[in-house]
Amino acid sequence: MTALLKLSKLIDALSERVGRWTSWLVLAAVLISAGNAVVRKVFSIGSNAFLEIQWYLFAAVFLLAAGYTMMRQEHVKIDVILGKFSKRTQIKVEIFGIIVFLFPFVIEVITLVTPLVLKAYASGEMSSNAGGLIRWPVYALVPIGFTLLGLQGVSELIKRFAFLQGLVDDPTKRHQQKSAEEELAEVIRAREEGAAK
Repeated sequence: MTALLKLSKLIDALSERVGRWTSWLVLAAVLISAGNAVVRKVFSIGSNAFLEIQWYLFAAVFLLAAGYTMMRQEHVKIDVILGKFSKRTQIKVEIFGIIVFLFPFVIEVITLVTPLVLKAYASGEMSSNAGGLIRWPVYALVPIGFTLLGLQGVSELIKRFAFLQGLVDDPTKRHQQKSAEEELAEVIRAREEGAAK
């Protein structure tokens, strides 16, 4: 189990790095969106490439950060029934869910999408919109994102088995107690207080 826990930490480190890197794509999407809106309104110039890159970036954030979100225990969970059981029972249900639902879903998506990505790459498929972008990079985000999600699933499975053996703390605890909005509000409040001094 020690070797598996080391593997889990490596996967977590990868998810953390990808998640932090991906967060910059949100800023890029916002800047491109704002720039595109300003150029359209002020100069009456538009570009399908700029519109498409926005949804490429959104797809990248959504798909590449799925494993990071799982690691941080931020995926939506409905604990109305499960919350009434003991922590060990909850962990066993999550193990079942990872093995029976997550892994087959990840494998199926990767299996179905990979040939489409390869076909789009080989054909050089382009957007049907004038001035649009090449398609295979955004298609490739699907198998890459699901691979990262599957890897994080392996890490979560290891942590849950380790918890049942008493080797680690509760792996279902959220990494942060405050929401992203609360953290942002605190940063803004601290800056305002610093500026007022």
